[in-house]
Amino acid sequence: MVGLGAVGAFLAVDLGAVAYANKWIGSGSTRQTFLDGFLTVYGRQLGFRKNHAKGVVVSGYFDSNGNGQALSTAAVFRAGQVPVVGRFSLAGGNAHMTDTPGAARGLGLAFGFPQGWQWRMAMLNLPVFPDNSARGFYDRLLASKPAPGTGQPDPEAMKRFLAAHPETAAAMAVIKKHPPTAGFGDSTFRGLNTFYFVNNAGARTPVRWSLVPEQSAPAPRSGDPNGLFDAVVRQLRGGPLRWRLLITVANPGDPLTDPTLPWPDDRRSIDVGTLTLTTATTEAPGNARDINFDPLTLPDGIEASDDPLLSARSDVYAASYRQRTGEPASPSAVQVNEVGT
Repeated sequence: MVGLGAVGAFLAVDLGAVAYANKWIGSGSTRQTFLDGFLTVYGRQLGFRKNHAKGVVVSGYFDSNGNGQALSTAAVFRAGQVPVVGRFSLAGGNAHMTDTPGAARGLGLAFGFPQGWQWRMAMLNLPVFPDNSARGFYDRLLASKPAPGTGQPDPEAMKRFLAAHPETAAAMAVIKKHPPTAGFGDSTFRGLNTFYFVNNAGARTPVRWSLVPEQSAPAPRSGDPNGLFDAVVRQLRGGPLRWRLLITVANPGDPLTDPTLPWPDDRRSIDVGTLTLTTATTEAPGNARDINFDPLTLPDGIEASDDPLLSARSDVYAASYRQRTGEPASPSAVQVNEVGT
């Protein structure tokens, strides 16, 4: 289990995240534009993340088998164990939404290791990301706004969006071929964006990563508005949950800056170790509730690609972090101690 001291070390890095709060994202889109977009679609959610607002904190550790050292000098790939804190979440800005099987599931993780270096990631249970630009994400966000009277997105607005963004239409077709699993515990989580691993010789290898579950998961109980979260809380009470961390290596010609495009299934994958989650905790001050899972918080040996979504995500995450930490905190919908057996 990760102690309070270790969690404090993770949080310390976030003090620097606020410094990036005024960068531009793409052409004519500022961080505030994105925050205003989430406000328009989901309303004011004081003290919560502007996206993936609903969540539960988890902690555990990562056991490296040493196989990653051939590709990267990152300390996390040396044989041994490092602490991990994280957060399961559902996509969307409504912190009290009812869990639905089709909502994208997120897993944010922060790996900590000697000398204070960290590796943070924010993954989804999707095979590809729906957008390949900040503008595309923003336009899709607005197109998904529930229409008055129905509570569902306006079909015509989404139709217009998809006509203007064929890359998203193609990505959604890929996503539909990969239906969601029963719960968080048996979901495969993917990083989706491309990064470079850098080894001792200075060789830069383009990679994507995924976490592949070693267990099945129970289905949510009927009528439970927090069904997905409650199910994983119960599952963790029964014992640790484990995922294999697989690093997939690109071939020449594979897309490196467009996460809407999958890599072929025959690409080389390297098993570099096991993530073990042991504990679920209600979001509260001082735990992973207050961690910004910025995908550009990287250790030596891992570098960002030129995928424009990486800098956009980093910028918006920092803006969301700054805004929510300046708001009154609100209680999470997922109260771990209230989850029954």
